[in-house]
Amino acid sequence: MIGVIGIVLSLVLLMYLAYRGINVLFLAPICATIAVLFAGLDSPLLGTYTQVFMVELGKYLAKFFPLFMLGAIFGKLMDDSGSASVIAQWIADKVGAERALLAIVLACGLLTYGGVSLFVVAFAVYPIGAALLRRSDTPKRLLPGAIALGSFTFTMTALPYTPSIQNAIPSPFFGTNTGAAPGLGIIGGFLMFAIGMLWLTRRAHAAQARNEGYGIHDEPPATAAAAERRPPFIVALAPIIVVIVLNFVFTNYILPAMDTAFLAQPRFGATKLSAVLGIWSIIIALIAACLTCVAVNWTRFGNLTDTINKGTFGSMLPIFNTASEVGYGSVIASLPAFALVRDAMTAVTTNPVWATFIAVNVLAGITGSASGGMSIALTAVGDQLLQEARADGISAQILHRVAAMSSGGFDSLPHNGAVITLLAICGLTHKQSYVDIFICSVVGPVLATVAVILINQAVGTF
Repeated sequence: MIGVIGIVLSLVLLMYLAYRGINVLFLAPICATIAVLFAGLDSPLLGTYTQVFMVELGKYLAKFFPLFMLGAIFGKLMDDSGSASVIAQWIADKVGAERALLAIVLACGLLTYGGVSLFVVAFAVYPIGAALLRRSDTPKRLLPGAIALGSFTFTMTALPYTPSIQNAIPSPFFGTNTGAAPGLGIIGGFLMFAIGMLWLTRRAHAAQARNEGYGIHDEPPATAAAAERRPPFIVALAPIIVVIVLNFVFTNYILPAMDTAFLAQPRFGATKLSAVLGIWSIIIALIAACLTCVAVNWTRFGNLTDTINKGTFGSMLPIFNTASEVGYGSVIASLPAFALVRDAMTAVTTNPVWATFIAVNVLAGITGSASGGMSIALTAVGDQLLQEARADGISAQILHRVAAMSSGGFDSLPHNGAVITLLAICGLTHKQSYVDIFICSVVGPVLATVAVILINQAVGTF
């Protein structure tokens, strides 16, 4: 019981101090240390730090650093070429200023589904979104919720073939690819979108009835500089089309047709194609998209070397933050008291799909990270869930989709790094805007995932 108290205390401190603005890269090992101290002699402090925290942090970096780096470079290329702002502005023009919130959500959704980092999307869409809300006299406090809905939800976890890290992580655990359960994913994505838009629209109408306008704000300066010569819309869109198309083609046709027997050799990890297919496809798609963006915007870059360097360095903090959260979660998972938590999660239900939903949500909430929490949860119980699913005749594809969608549920608690960054970009506080973020990126995804599970139980996986 003392060990459980230590886990709870360390989590509360992690959430509170992150809420207060302290970086999780610094906090994670300290909070993990608190949990270890409560565990007593069964968990040596230094041994746990070097052999658990740092080892798991390193494993996460080794597996997913290429995706973070390529995603950040691609986002910076789209940003500095003016492509991201062109796409956002085009959507805003088509949808209309009177539907400003819808325009913001759609702009974020298109950019993130096309592989642009959610951090880059937030920077790129913020000035356009703020201008749209100001023009329609809609409260600025709704802007973080709209950006979160478009960036943190349906395009991050639900839609098939989305090139997000959250959609790639389940593949090696379940032998699936990023297009798993496409029909259910589309339904889940639509529900996330609909729930979030209904909430935001209702909030905007209520504000209008109170004669609450945009508000008076000290606007932070725009961070993403637009290119002097912005590309036409179709040129701006070309790299995103490349990501989506190539990810699909390589996942379903090209890579499966290749001779990958060499993967069985010990020096390649004695693995099989299904374990790396999703990651390989996204890497290839992002590389091709980066080259396409450079090729069609060659004359629009002021300093291409500087853009690539900034994109590369821009990937460091997000991946190390996430990897540090993975290290923290792995320490928690290694403690004797965690067995009580794990048993409680798996004892709630004998259905492996519902167990996946519970385990991933709990760990994502503990770590404040979608990808980190899901990695820890699937490492702890992924094999067990897959075996149970096979025994019950349940498709691994639904495990993949539910795991991905569940990762985007309780991850967005107040200590989530993306939430803190988004509020900083918008110049707003948790008190002003977090309730909208919570409804759009916690309540909506959780309800949508529950609906997908129920539909799957009724009609099967599709």
